[in-house]
Amino acid sequence: MNYLKFTQYAYLIAAALFAFEAFTQYQAGETNKALIMGIFTLVGIFMFFFRRSYAKKFVERNKKP
Repeated sequence: MNYLKFTQYAYLIAAALFAFEAFTQYQAGETNKALIMGIFTLVGIFMFFFRRSYAKKFVERNKKP
């Protein structure tokens, strides 16, 4: 279960890539694609925090006898 510590950062990396793509699409004038990439960015950030809280709960649950 050690991989759970690292998978949460994959969502953060994906969110950063989507944010970069949203910025480049917006600069190119394609606002529809930029909006979709912005939504993916928000979902990636949400998933990062969700997975982090889930991993903390999982660790705390295993500590209790």
